[in-house]
Amino acid sequence: MSVIRLQKFLSQAGVCSRRQGEEYIKDGLVQVNGKVITELGTKIDPATDLVDLQGQRVELNDDLIYIALNKPREYVTSCHQQGAKIVLDLIDIQRRIYPVGRLDKDSTGLLILTNDGQMHHRLLHPSFDHEKEYEVTVSTPISDGAVRKIEKGMPMMGTRTRPAVVKRMSSRRFRIILKEGKNRQIRRMVTKVGNQVTRLKRIRVSNIRLGRLPEGAWRYLNEKERKSLLKML
Repeated sequence: MSVIRLQKFLSQAGVCSRRQGEEYIKDGLVQVNGKVITELGTKIDPATDLVDLQGQRVELNDDLIYIALNKPREYVTSCHQQGAKIVLDLIDIQRRIYPVGRLDKDSTGLLILTNDGQMHHRLLHPSFDHEKEYEVTVSTPISDGAVRKIEKGMPMMGTRTRPAVVKRMSSRRFRIILKEGKNRQIRRMVTKVGNQVTRLKRIRVSNIRLGRLPEGAWRYLNEKERKSLLKML
């Protein structure tokens, strides 16, 4: 195997995302051949170099895992957060996996977890245009004008949201399909049109659907889902 960047190696080994790997490196938590590395441009040869993260040896593993979880409220989408209930507490396997993207603490629904660093990167990167679908309940009836504003896109966090697909289900409920994932995006958009989200559930990520998976339960993606997802990405 040729040399690769250290953060990419950590991601491919399934211990974290590339971005989190960069943070580990900057914080001095990664060693290569016994030496602490803090430079993000560092490259290694996985065939010969020994990598440790917080004192634990990191190795590439070809046994890739793909899991769908129905996240309940009050759980945070994180691998570590002191004093909080984390989504990994719900999955009773011994392998190290990490969540793809986030659902905020008050939201529920589909969350993908994996140790496939490449899939993690591609599912998160906006250039791949994968869809995420949500069911939204708001506190008061939402007007057609407000729905059109959400569909069209609006200024947010120094940029503009991309056009979305919105389907009304009732006066206070609608489904929305996004191809991006800004922080608390749906809640912020609904606030901008003068309303408040009371319930938010993600029901689909790309070709993976939540279906009837009970809240708090998880399952492995089946072969058809895995192949279709990897092909799309």
